[in-house]
Amino acid sequence: MGRRRLRERLREAVAIDFPVDEWAKEEGIAEEEIRERVTKSADDLYAEKRQRFTPEITMQVEKAVLLQTLDQLWRDHIVTVDQLRQVIHLRGYGQRDPLNEYKTEGYNLFEAMIAKLRETVTAQLMRVEIQTRPSEDMLPDEDDLPMMSVHHLDPLTGEDEIGGMPIFASAGEEEGEVQTKLDPKNPASWGRVGRNDPCPCGSGKKYKHCHGALV
Repeated sequence: MGRRRLRERLREAVAIDFPVDEWAKEEGIAEEEIRERVTKSADDLYAEKRQRFTPEITMQVEKAVLLQTLDQLWRDHIVTVDQLRQVIHLRGYGQRDPLNEYKTEGYNLFEAMIAKLRETVTAQLMRVEIQTRPSEDMLPDEDDLPMMSVHHLDPLTGEDEIGGMPIFASAGEEEGEVQTKLDPKNPASWGRVGRNDPCPCGSGKKYKHCHGALV
Protein backbone atom coordinates (compact mmCIF):
# COMPACT_ATOMS: atom_id res chain seq x y z
CA MET A 1 0.00 0.00 0.00
CA GLY A 2 1.39 3.39 -1.02
CA ARG A 3 1.96 6.19 1.45
CA ARG A 4 -0.92 8.25 0.11
CA ARG A 5 -3.34 5.33 0.25
CA LEU A 6 -2.16 4.42 3.76
CA ARG A 7 -2.74 7.98 4.95
CA GLU A 8 -6.28 7.97 3.50
CA ARG A 9 -7.14 4.59 5.04
CA LEU A 10 -5.92 5.70 8.46
CA ARG A 11 -7.96 8.89 8.17
CA GLU A 12 -11.03 6.82 7.30
CA ALA A 13 -10.48 4.29 10.09
CA VAL A 14 -9.52 6.44 13.07
CA ALA A 15 -10.15 10.03 11.89
CA ILE A 16 -6.50 11.05 12.40
CA ASP A 17 -4.28 12.54 9.74
CA PHE A 18 -0.95 10.84 10.42
CA PRO A 19 2.34 12.22 9.01
CA VAL A 20 2.96 9.12 6.90
CA ASP A 21 5.30 10.96 4.53
CA GLU A 22 7.55 12.02 7.41
CA TRP A 23 7.56 8.51 8.83
CA ALA A 24 8.68 7.12 5.47
CA LYS A 25 11.75 9.39 5.57
CA GLU A 26 12.89 7.92 8.89
CA GLU A 27 15.70 5.43 8.50
CA GLY A 28 15.01 1.90 9.64
CA ILE A 29 11.35 2.39 10.48
CA ALA A 30 9.43 -0.86 10.25
CA GLU A 31 5.80 -1.76 9.74
CA GLU A 32 5.45 -2.87 13.37
CA GLU A 33 6.61 0.53 14.64
CA ILE A 34 4.11 2.32 12.42
CA ARG A 35 1.37 0.08 13.76
CA GLU A 36 2.36 0.90 17.34
CA ARG A 37 2.33 4.65 16.65
CA VAL A 38 -1.09 4.47 15.05
CA THR A 39 -2.50 2.35 17.88
CA LYS A 40 -1.10 4.63 20.61
CA SER A 41 -2.36 7.82 18.95
CA ALA A 42 -5.84 6.39 18.43
CA ASP A 43 -6.01 5.03 21.99
CA ASP A 44 -4.90 8.36 23.47
CA LEU A 45 -7.44 10.32 21.43
CA TYR A 46 -10.33 8.05 22.37
CA ALA A 47 -9.29 7.96 26.03
CA GLU A 48 -9.41 11.78 26.08
CA LYS A 49 -12.84 11.77 24.45
CA ARG A 50 -14.10 9.12 26.85
CA GLN A 51 -12.93 11.17 29.83
CA ARG A 52 -14.45 14.36 28.42
CA PHE A 53 -17.88 12.82 27.93
CA THR A 54 -17.65 10.63 31.10
CA PRO A 55 -17.32 6.83 30.86
CA GLU A 56 -21.01 6.28 31.60
CA ILE A 57 -22.26 8.33 28.65
CA THR A 58 -19.55 6.97 26.36
CA MET A 59 -20.55 3.41 27.21
CA GLN A 60 -24.16 4.11 26.23
CA VAL A 61 -23.01 5.59 22.92
CA GLU A 62 -20.74 2.59 22.28
CA LYS A 63 -23.61 0.15 22.83
CA ALA A 64 -25.94 2.11 20.56
CA VAL A 65 -23.39 2.36 17.73
CA LEU A 66 -22.39 -1.30 18.05
CA LEU A 67 -25.97 -2.64 18.02
CA GLN A 68 -27.07 -0.41 15.15
CA THR A 69 -24.05 -1.30 13.01
CA LEU A 70 -24.29 -5.03 13.80
CA ASP A 71 -27.97 -5.05 12.91
CA GLN A 72 -27.31 -3.54 9.48
CA LEU A 73 -24.30 -5.72 8.70
CA TRP A 74 -26.09 -8.87 9.83
CA ARG A 75 -29.03 -8.09 7.52
CA ASP A 76 -26.61 -7.69 4.62
CA HIS A 77 -24.84 -10.92 5.60
CA ILE A 78 -28.10 -12.89 5.57
CA VAL A 79 -28.89 -11.64 2.06
CA THR A 80 -25.39 -12.49 0.80
CA VAL A 81 -25.49 -16.01 2.28
CA ASP A 82 -28.91 -16.61 0.74
CA GLN A 83 -27.58 -15.59 -2.67
CA LEU A 84 -24.59 -17.89 -2.18
CA ARG A 85 -26.88 -20.82 -1.37
CA GLN A 86 -28.77 -20.31 -4.61
CA VAL A 87 -25.66 -20.57 -6.82
CA ILE A 88 -23.33 -22.84 -4.84
CA HIS A 89 -24.52 -25.93 -6.71
CA LEU A 90 -22.73 -24.60 -9.79
CA ARG A 91 -19.41 -25.42 -8.10
CA GLY A 92 -20.23 -29.09 -8.82
CA TYR A 93 -19.57 -28.50 -12.51
CA GLY A 94 -15.97 -27.71 -11.57
CA GLN A 95 -15.55 -31.05 -9.78
CA ARG A 96 -15.81 -29.40 -6.35
CA ASP A 97 -18.07 -30.41 -3.48
CA PRO A 98 -20.85 -27.75 -3.21
CA LEU A 99 -21.31 -28.46 0.53
CA ASN A 100 -17.66 -27.92 1.40
CA GLU A 101 -17.56 -24.86 -0.84
CA TYR A 102 -20.61 -23.46 0.91
CA LYS A 103 -19.03 -23.96 4.35
CA THR A 104 -15.78 -22.32 3.26
CA GLU A 105 -17.46 -19.37 1.56
CA GLY A 106 -19.87 -18.91 4.46
CA TYR A 107 -17.03 -18.82 6.97
CA ASN A 108 -15.10 -16.30 4.89
CA LEU A 109 -18.19 -14.10 4.58
CA PHE A 110 -18.70 -14.20 8.35
CA GLU A 111 -15.07 -13.25 9.00
CA ALA A 112 -15.37 -10.38 6.53
CA MET A 113 -18.52 -9.17 8.33
CA ILE A 114 -16.73 -9.18 11.72
CA ALA A 115 -13.81 -7.22 10.26
CA LYS A 116 -16.22 -4.72 8.71
CA LEU A 117 -18.02 -4.42 12.05
CA ARG A 118 -14.80 -3.56 13.89
CA GLU A 119 -13.74 -1.02 11.29
CA THR A 120 -17.14 0.69 11.00
CA VAL A 121 -17.75 0.93 14.76
CA THR A 122 -14.25 2.27 15.34
CA ALA A 123 -14.62 4.90 12.62
CA GLN A 124 -17.98 6.07 13.98
CA LEU A 125 -16.86 6.23 17.61
CA MET A 126 -13.73 8.17 16.71
CA ARG A 127 -15.89 10.77 14.99
CA VAL A 128 -18.88 10.95 17.32
CA GLU A 129 -19.44 14.15 19.28
CA ILE A 130 -21.90 14.29 22.17
CA GLN A 131 -23.89 17.45 22.82
CA THR A 132 -25.18 17.79 26.36
CA ARG A 133 -28.22 19.85 27.28
CA PRO A 134 -27.80 22.61 29.86
CA SER A 135 -28.94 21.75 33.36
CA GLU A 136 -31.89 23.49 34.99
CA ASP A 137 -29.49 25.58 37.06
CA MET A 138 -28.06 27.06 33.86
CA LEU A 139 -31.44 28.03 32.40
CA PRO A 140 -32.41 31.72 32.75
CA ASP A 141 -34.78 32.55 35.60
CA GLU A 142 -38.24 33.77 34.62
CA ASP A 143 -37.67 36.99 36.58
CA ASP A 144 -34.67 37.75 34.38
CA LEU A 145 -36.72 37.56 31.17
CA PRO A 146 -37.60 40.86 29.49
CA MET A 147 -41.17 42.13 29.24
CA MET A 148 -42.94 40.39 26.33
CA SER A 149 -46.41 40.79 24.88
CA VAL A 150 -48.59 39.00 22.35
CA HIS A 151 -50.43 40.66 19.47
CA HIS A 152 -53.02 39.59 16.93
CA LEU A 153 -53.88 41.87 14.03
CA ASP A 154 -57.35 41.75 12.49
CA PRO A 155 -56.79 40.78 8.83
CA LEU A 156 -59.67 43.06 7.74
CA THR A 157 -59.17 46.18 9.85
CA GLY A 158 -55.49 45.84 10.74
CA GLU A 159 -56.30 46.59 14.38
CA ASP A 160 -54.64 44.81 17.27
CA GLU A 161 -57.38 42.65 18.83
CA ILE A 162 -55.28 41.54 21.79
CA GLY A 163 -53.51 44.80 22.38
CA GLY A 164 -50.16 43.65 23.75
CA MET A 165 -51.26 41.28 26.51
CA PRO A 166 -48.26 40.83 28.88
CA ILE A 167 -46.72 37.35 29.06
CA PHE A 168 -43.97 37.92 31.61
CA ALA A 169 -43.66 40.79 34.02
CA SER A 170 -40.32 42.55 33.98
CA ALA A 171 -37.81 42.07 36.80
CA GLY A 172 -39.14 43.31 40.15
CA GLU A 173 -42.69 43.63 38.81
CA GLU A 174 -45.12 40.91 39.85
CA GLU A 175 -48.46 40.22 38.22
CA GLY A 176 -50.39 41.67 41.14
CA GLU A 177 -48.45 44.91 40.92
CA VAL A 178 -49.31 45.26 37.24
CA GLN A 179 -53.02 44.81 37.94
CA THR A 180 -53.05 47.40 40.73
CA LYS A 181 -51.97 50.06 38.24
CA LEU A 182 -55.32 49.77 36.44
CA ASP A 183 -57.81 52.35 37.73
CA PRO A 184 -61.37 51.66 36.45
CA LYS A 185 -62.18 55.35 36.72
CA ASN A 186 -59.03 56.55 34.97
CA PRO A 187 -58.76 55.42 31.30
CA ALA A 188 -55.24 56.81 31.19
CA SER A 189 -54.10 53.96 33.46
CA TRP A 190 -55.54 51.19 31.30
CA GLY A 191 -52.79 51.10 28.70
CA ARG A 192 -53.60 49.28 25.47
CA VAL A 193 -56.80 47.25 25.72
CA GLY A 194 -57.88 44.66 23.17
CA ARG A 195 -61.07 45.42 21.27
CA ASN A 196 -62.67 42.14 22.35
CA ASP A 197 -61.43 42.33 25.96
CA PRO A 198 -63.80 43.28 28.82
CA CYS A 199 -63.77 47.02 29.34
CA PRO A 200 -61.57 47.92 32.36
CA CYS A 201 -64.31 50.26 33.62
CA GLY A 202 -66.23 47.25 34.93
CA SER A 203 -69.35 47.63 32.78
CA GLY A 204 -69.19 44.02 31.64
CA LYS A 205 -69.25 45.03 27.99
CA LYS A 206 -66.51 44.48 25.45
CA TYR A 207 -64.12 47.35 25.19
CA LYS A 208 -65.10 48.06 21.57
CA HIS A 209 -68.73 48.45 22.65
CA CYS A 210 -67.92 50.62 25.67
CA HIS A 211 -65.08 53.08 26.12
CA GLY A 212 -63.43 51.74 22.98
CA ALA A 213 -66.29 53.14 20.91
CA LEU A 214 -65.32 56.61 22.08
CA VAL A 215 -61.72 56.26 20.93
